[in-house]
Amino acid sequence: MSQTSFKTDWVWHNWKFLPWDDAHQHHVTHSGHYGGWVFEWIRVYPTQAGAKIFRLNLHIERLLYSAKVAGMRVPYSQSEIEQACIDLVEKNKIQAGYMRPFISFWAWSMWLHPDAETMPLDVRVSFWKRWKYLSEDSIRVCIPSTRRIHPSTSDMNAKLCGHYANSIQVSLEVHKRWFDEGLLLDTDWYIAEWPGENICFIQWNTLITPSTGTILPGITRKTIMQIAKEEMNINIAERKILPEEITQFDEAFFVWTAAEVTPIASITLENDEVVRFTTGEEQSTTNRISSLYQRMVHGEIPQYVNWLF
Repeated sequence: MSQTSFKTDWVWHNWKFLPWDDAHQHHVTHSGHYGGWVFEWIRVYPTQAGAKIFRLNLHIERLLYSAKVAGMRVPYSQSEIEQACIDLVEKNKIQAGYMRPFISFWAWSMWLHPDAETMPLDVRVSFWKRWKYLSEDSIRVCIPSTRRIHPSTSDMNAKLCGHYANSIQVSLEVHKRWFDEGLLLDTDWYIAEWPGENICFIQWNTLITPSTGTILPGITRKTIMQIAKEEMNINIAERKILPEEITQFDEAFFVWTAAEVTPIASITLENDEVVRFTTGEEQSTTNRISSLYQRMVHGEIPQYVNWLF
């Protein structure tokens, strides 16, 4: 995909709209050198009532939580940042896309300790046209040698840019082995997540997903569990999962904002055993969940329209 094909006209920066190409960052900033950024990734969907931002309140609530973890004193309220996101969608006049609000220390500082009292912040929102992160079809996954960062080293509920150094290492390893994605284990050898997504398994009428602690509890994950239980009467089990249990599951899929619901064709274990899953069947549980999710985000299920802003 061309680097310019997903550009929009405007970004939002500290209460100002800037043309896309005029958004710049100085070389010497605290966040740029030490990774002290926080961010969210949000979807905008077309509906019969116009463009809608999916679960905007939950995303901005987590953004501000992450900022607090990073030692930031954000000068804007949650409602103000939410309004900035809404205004940016309206100004760009695009019905579908991806939105990324993020906050950083922009001060010219080389000290590791960020002084929240004196260090100014940048609050920005970018919005770009829709694209597909993963294949429309099912994907091939392996378990890499790299492990998920230990929860005692950071707050796993926060979406900190520094966490993604771990994700980059995994992505490099996985793609060198010609897989689409990797499934990380935590340091106790339980299944965690992939570098940017949560994972779900199906066994009979139960959706099984790793418990919180070593994963980022995704908003898409939360949504999928709720609608699967309420609309499909599927049992939900959040628990620790050993990699050898993978052979017992019928289906597997990733969930997150960019890829929504992505079926997994196979997972290659560390001993090189390949576990294959049911994919592509119209009546598979994964496909039914995916279809339900698409109807919901496009405003076709009345009881969930309050999730669309």
